[in-house]
Amino acid sequence: SSHEHKLNFKKSKEVCLSYLQDAMLRKQWKRAAEFLTSYIESLEKDFSREYMGPSEIIWRIGTEILCHHSHSSMKEFNSFIEQMKTLGVKRYLKVCLEHTFHLLCNGLVDEAYENLSLAESWRFGEQTAIQDKEMKLIQAYRGLLDYYSWSKQKNILLEHGQDGFEDLSVEQEMHSCFRKAAVNLKEIIKIPGVWDLFVKCYVDLLEFYGDHNEARQVLNEYAYNSKFPANPNAHVYLYQFLKRHGESKKSLISTLKILHDIVPSHELMIDFNTMLQKSKKRKKRRLGLEVIFAALDYAGWKENIKAWSCLARQVKQIVISEKHLDWIKQEWNSRKDWWPTFHFSRYLAKRNWQENESLSYKKALVAGILLGKDCKYFKYISHKGCKAQMKRFRILKKFVNKHSPVYLRISG
Repeated sequence: SSHEHKLNFKKSKEVCLSYLQDAMLRKQWKRAAEFLTSYIESLEKDFSREYMGPSEIIWRIGTEILCHHSHSSMKEFNSFIEQMKTLGVKRYLKVCLEHTFHLLCNGLVDEAYENLSLAESWRFGEQTAIQDKEMKLIQAYRGLLDYYSWSKQKNILLEHGQDGFEDLSVEQEMHSCFRKAAVNLKEIIKIPGVWDLFVKCYVDLLEFYGDHNEARQVLNEYAYNSKFPANPNAHVYLYQFLKRHGESKKSLISTLKILHDIVPSHELMIDFNTMLQKSKKRKKRRLGLEVIFAALDYAGWKENIKAWSCLARQVKQIVISEKHLDWIKQEWNSRKDWWPTFHFSRYLAKRNWQENESLSYKKALVAGILLGKDCKYFKYISHKGCKAQMKRFRILKKFVNKHSPVYLRISG
């Protein structure tokens, strides 16, 4: 029957697609290409044409195969993409963007720029308004390539500046690229979203021409506008800008405090801790201890000697002064059940000693204070250091033994 025929046809089409996906997962690109050919042939006989249209499947799968197939060429890829552009009007701009990325990955910058310029001039009735966001992306990436050209021209001028190099055409070209890039980049970063690369390039343009107020406004908007998604990089860019322009420590600390709340394991927490430790305000020094403890909660920091140096220095200062031991106790209470295994096992002591003696020294100091002189990590490292007749390890051992009552007060 006709109904049975349609069911069988649908099933065979789905099986073909399943084989095709399997071949791609196994990176069998030649086999995948053969299945794609069969799948396209089956679609030509299919009159049901459900939306999601086969054209999108062919576009995405075909692109992936051509990107990886050993015998594919740029000419074939361009030909395929041009067919995909005409196959689905609703996806025209998305296909153009993907085509641009492929050209850029193959170093064809001029061709990518031309492709974006053609896409920008594209018009198709109501579809133009519907695809407004895609069009803004097209313009933004064209702005990015204008920025790339501006950067190249700028470097030429800077390299030859001291030799009295004067070429008005280069300078004019640079300013032309600046104007085109600035217009498009400025537009895209007004839309709520994650625009890291575009923001960095736009700020670079503004800074080069001395428009620091506009650059600061852009970065503040990107970091603090509630319409934008939470983005750690926005606060990183703002902090780096403020630091470059010699802003007050108060402003820098305020920016890093927000970054700490979002990503306590960020690499800038070293800078944050250092600034806080140098503060005369007790509240900030207390925060500094919290910041470095929080960073060391993450596996990526386990062997970060800068972090352990920061913690060792602050813990040592507190122990010697015997003030604010409650700070250490508060931080340690939530960690004493898992940090000993996480940071201070005998296995880690052996490995740290073999790989980095300085790291093992800093960790042993912290371990000795937090866990006492009987801590496995401290005992192993201090024994190895003393056996190797290293003076600082003998001093370390004496220091921990002298301040052993501190451990009792912390463990409470």
